[in-house]
Amino acid sequence: MGQSGHIIDQFEVISAIKANNNLVLKKLYQDNYKKVELFILKNNGSMPQAKDTYQEAFLAMYQNVKADKFVPASETALQGYLYQIAKNKWLDYLRSSRYKRTAHMADGFQIKDEDPAEVEFDIPSKDRNQKNVAMEAFVHLGNECQKLLEVFYFQKKSMREIALALNIGEASARNKKYRCIQKLRNLISPN
Repeated sequence: MGQSGHIIDQFEVISAIKANNNLVLKKLYQDNYKKVELFILKNNGSMPQAKDTYQEAFLAMYQNVKADKFVPASETALQGYLYQIAKNKWLDYLRSSRYKRTAHMADGFQIKDEDPAEVEFDIPSKDRNQKNVAMEAFVHLGNECQKLLEVFYFQKKSMREIALALNIGEASARNKKYRCIQKLRNLISPN
């Protein structure tokens, strides 16, 4: 089947993402994190910044796939797309006034973009276990809560706009959001 067989695999992955297939989302998340983390750590970032940037990038990729704004062109198109979103988010942060206020860049600062396969980098097992907790919890939330939290936190819609979209009262929308956040907290920290 050759090259085209792999492109079909990418379309299958995209279909699985659109269907909120938890196993596919989790695997995609885990398989692509290390490359992004390595890039950010090599470019004046910390482990928490790498995690935050990657989570934002993953959610952006997820939303774009769900909205049919991405079509794969090769066997690694989706992975490259995710990496590019994360890289651009980090470079935007480095260019931001917030970064410039908190860090002094060295005169010879250069962006290094090496292939992680060529670099040995060992993540402590504690960090490896914790890095996916938030995304795994989000993936297990269920469609209704995922959509509500995405719209509120990422699309920055007001509770009034959300209530209108759901065809419910504003108080009901607020209660739903509260229940979804509680559910997310319980998934992250069951105790």
